[in-house]
Amino acid sequence: MNEKHLRYIQQNRKKIGISVVILFFSIALGILIFHTIESSFFPKPANKTVYVAADGSGNFTCDGSDDQVEINRALAYVAKNPEYSTVHLKGNTTYVISDSILIGSNTILEGDRTAVIKLEDNADWTVGKPMITQMDRSGVNRVTIRGFEIDGNHDKNLDKKRGQGYYNMIHFSDSKNIDVHDMHMHDGHGDGLKVERSSNIKFYNNRVYKLGHDGLFAIDSQNIKAWNNRITCRTNGGLRVMNSNHVKFHDNVINSFYHWSAGGSAILIEKTTGIVNDVEVYNNTIHNTYGPGLWLIGYGNSYSKKEAQNVHIHHNTFYNTGTNPNINWVGGIVTSGFFNTLIENNVFDGVYHGAIINMYPTTADVDHSVDLSPQGTGYKTIVRNNIIIATQKRKKDPDGTGYAIINYLPETHTIVLENNCLYSNSGGTYKNASSTTDIYVAPLFVNRSKHDYRLRPNSPCIGAGYSSAGSSENGINIGRY
Repeated sequence: MNEKHLRYIQQNRKKIGISVVILFFSIALGILIFHTIESSFFPKPANKTVYVAADGSGNFTCDGSDDQVEINRALAYVAKNPEYSTVHLKGNTTYVISDSILIGSNTILEGDRTAVIKLEDNADWTVGKPMITQMDRSGVNRVTIRGFEIDGNHDKNLDKKRGQGYYNMIHFSDSKNIDVHDMHMHDGHGDGLKVERSSNIKFYNNRVYKLGHDGLFAIDSQNIKAWNNRITCRTNGGLRVMNSNHVKFHDNVINSFYHWSAGGSAILIEKTTGIVNDVEVYNNTIHNTYGPGLWLIGYGNSYSKKEAQNVHIHHNTFYNTGTNPNINWVGGIVTSGFFNTLIENNVFDGVYHGAIINMYPTTADVDHSVDLSPQGTGYKTIVRNNIIIATQKRKKDPDGTGYAIINYLPETHTIVLENNCLYSNSGGTYKNASSTTDIYVAPLFVNRSKHDYRLRPNSPCIGAGYSSAGSSENGINIGRY
């Protein structure tokens, strides 16, 4: 190699080295600039919140069209940066979405009360596509959705039918620790919150109005709690669990309206598979429902007693439930297929058909393609310390209805009656049932016309309730209070 050739190689090596240094410096400078812009663009990590707004005051700015794009960017940023926990939707804004909002684990999606997520007009989404759902198909953990409004925009999407799985507002599957609270959810085609194969679900302090299916629908799930919700049903019900266990529904107010679209039962507890032996329904007020106030039903293949038992329904108020003139399975509580159900210390006033009824609808009644009759025998319902007054005849086929207690399934189901107060029921006291301890006098409420069902001091129901042998409780009242 001659001297000239060697010098040429050394000069080019030097140039290459300088180029590499410049390249690395450029990359480092770019990263520094990016992080500088990023740190000025997003709030400090200590704040833990990323803001979405329409007026430029947030970290992401929406323009009223395809707003899920910016919301999803904010949620993705929180998912990738563990020092952040929350996406906040600023108020006085309607965020119109044309696709699903995707939320990851360890995330709070919240908003001001005047922040509204709204389905776009003529959305034409495929069936099963929800408005808000999980980012990870395998499931999410520790998600909270709170504080804002969801408008299902039902009337601008009339090409889709209610109750067919379109536009569910929130849907999670294979997930756990899901909290949905302080939401206003209205005018939808499907469920408010639907969960499948999930656990530790809390649904509370929500206002739910005229959805297209259930306010809460839990399938094959565990540890579900719903409380302090105000729900007006349409198409289906308020709170529903199917093949789910460890359930508590309490302190909710659920009603409906008088219209063919007004829905079914306020609360539905359904068992076909799995174990349903830890369900408690208490302190609820259920009134003016189109279907029954509460529907408890087990059906399908034969199952053992331990799989469907010990549902406890207590200290609830039912009035004017079961107004639907087109079905015969209306009432206060309609039940079949469960063992050792305990119904105690409730008030039933003016319900249609009967306060407590053992029956199951036929396929024609509910348009089901399955047989709803329970298999087996020995199903028992214990009815104690309830006040049942002014039961009305149902509107469809009224003859033989209006009793306080009705058992249409005496060959397979029994009703045990203990210390109830029955008064002024239009059809009579019992049908295929009897009692030696019930009383038949006016309960003397504080103000029945205003649905104040507390007892006056001279009420015959005070201290007249059932207490089990050896119980330390004495002087138990009949009724809710």
